[in-house]
Amino acid sequence: MNRTHRAVRPRTRARRRAVAAVTALATALGVLAGAPAGAATRGADPDGHSDARPVVTRAALDPALVAGRGARVAFEEQEAENAATNGEVIGPDRTAYTLPSEASGRRAVRLTPGRYVEFTLPAAANAITVRYSIPDAPGGGGITAPLDVSANGKRIRTMTLTSQYAWLYNQYPFTNDPDADLLHPDWWITECSCVPAQTTPYPSIQKPFRPSHFYDEQRLLLGRTYRAGDRIRLTAPSRTNAAWTVIDLLDSELVGPPRIRSRAANVLAFGADPTGRRDSAPAIERAIVAARRTGLPVYLPPGTYQVNRHIIVDDVTIEGAGNWYTIVRGREVALPEPAPDGSVHTGVGFYGRDAADGGSRNVHLSGFAIEGDVRERVDTDQVNGIGGAMSDSTIDGLHLRHTKVGMWFDGPMRNVRITNNIIVDQIADALNFHTGVTDSLVAHNFVRNTGDDGLAMWSETTANARNTFARNTVQSPVLANGIAVYGGADNTVSGNLIADPVREGSGIQVGSRFGAEPFTGHLRISDNTVARAGTYELNWNIGLGAIWFYALDRSIDARVDVVGDAYLDSTYNAIMLVSEWAVKDLYSISNVHFRDIRVDGTGTSVVSARTAGAASFRNVDARNVGAVGVNNCGSFHFTPEGSEFRLTDLGGNDGGWLADWQLPNTITCDDRPPVVPPPPPSRW
Repeated sequence: MNRTHRAVRPRTRARRRAVAAVTALATALGVLAGAPAGAATRGADPDGHSDARPVVTRAALDPALVAGRGARVAFEEQEAENAATNGEVIGPDRTAYTLPSEASGRRAVRLTPGRYVEFTLPAAANAITVRYSIPDAPGGGGITAPLDVSANGKRIRTMTLTSQYAWLYNQYPFTNDPDADLLHPDWWITECSCVPAQTTPYPSIQKPFRPSHFYDEQRLLLGRTYRAGDRIRLTAPSRTNAAWTVIDLLDSELVGPPRIRSRAANVLAFGADPTGRRDSAPAIERAIVAARRTGLPVYLPPGTYQVNRHIIVDDVTIEGAGNWYTIVRGREVALPEPAPDGSVHTGVGFYGRDAADGGSRNVHLSGFAIEGDVRERVDTDQVNGIGGAMSDSTIDGLHLRHTKVGMWFDGPMRNVRITNNIIVDQIADALNFHTGVTDSLVAHNFVRNTGDDGLAMWSETTANARNTFARNTVQSPVLANGIAVYGGADNTVSGNLIADPVREGSGIQVGSRFGAEPFTGHLRISDNTVARAGTYELNWNIGLGAIWFYALDRSIDARVDVVGDAYLDSTYNAIMLVSEWAVKDLYSISNVHFRDIRVDGTGTSVVSARTAGAASFRNVDARNVGAVGVNNCGSFHFTPEGSEFRLTDLGGNDGGWLADWQLPNTITCDDRPPVVPPPPPSRW
């Protein structure tokens, strides 16, 4: 079975053709190397105590703007730039390869040794999560550095931060070496506008080349409960070896007591080591055998369990004491020779049986954390937190980090419910339905800092069908999209909150690419909010839409309804429909219908069309539009009859963005209009 988890991005000449573009790499390196000192303390009295009321956000937005959308979570999110600090606020900046661009809300606080940022708790809490960045080691591989945690002026803990799981460089699929030459010298390099021939030396690139994936996060139990109004201070101590520490945000949470299961196959009774010193995989497997024989669940009590390979699960329930208390942690292990599926490493993960072997069913996983050790991207590796095929199964309340993909399912499989999980700090996707996943639900999951698509349905070889991604939050995917649907039938994307994609993707993508099966039936996209999306596409040197449709492998002509979405503060366009230049006369995008949409802020246009086809618009309201409402290039033939892309006005489209037109297919093609940053979004 083919388990290449991310198809290599197309390498056609057209794909690699890039017009002259100069990224802000020098700016990025300037930010990474240091920033001006002397930022004023904000919201603090002369003793450095906060006197400001806490500012709680969701994806760095006023919660009123996203009510009813996104995941239901147990924590309160506070952005560092809104807290009291004597450090320096960096950003806003949406330019790839900079620290602010990957920060939530595109701003963060930079601390030099001795500086702090202090948060006022908005509610009682006994646990925190800190999202941060510290420098890489000079030769790559990361460093560790301390961060002092104080409560109401008294130091209570010291966290050990690490950059060992951050800092990738160069071209896809990236490297940990900041001094590496080009990984693909035959690819277009937009920074120098060239494609070197085999006989031509490498183009001159500034190293480190394209640094990214700067952030990581850590959780900490505080040891007691603090009240609303108490102050949590994070200080980069004077003894730190990190030249700077960037704090992006703090999540605070009131964690309940551990869950106890007395009637269960307790893994301790089968020899598991809760200290994490010994390998517990054999003991967990013995507990699974006993649980299946007796009909009991497997129970993982509080502790850290070392597991360095896959645990195969079928017809079993495995419960932890809660993902703050039960941690399954493992190393990435090099295999003595490649596995049949191409893997060269293994690592911690719970896997259903291969679909080719019938898959697994009746698997129920809940209440524990999975922490991997993946520091590089090897697409053939099976080093995901959850994998295989699991039908008629549930996955609830897990916390996954530092794996390649949090959950990667290779179908065919059906009826899996994935709810209330937190998936962070992945090298690639958070979750991917790959090939023939049907009748399944992904809801109320929180995703942050993925190295590829946050949530994806990829219909490679067999269509995914009748699946729903509902009420999830996806923040700061470093590469690709927040949510992506590649082919399939009758799927739904509804009620999600997506914010701050960085490059080569955007908020929501409907894509005919990566060899996916065609779209058929009815794709429904409804009631989603996408914020600060519409990224810069490096290869094309254009801005994308907050939602974008891409016809690369074939036309997109199934019915697509986009209803009730809100696109807030889009860097470029709110809506884009585009085909690859090499196939622009072969493929088109049609039968797309937008209704009851709100667009609050675009850097360029409401709609950008760069393909043949058609779309209709009803009750699409727009304000704070940076350039022309519609940038209609069609397929670039500019015929006397007008653009090859036809927009149909069905009425109620307020804001003048569409009504100013005299013809629905008027050519208004400004290939790269100037960007006018919009004001922050506000209540409609």
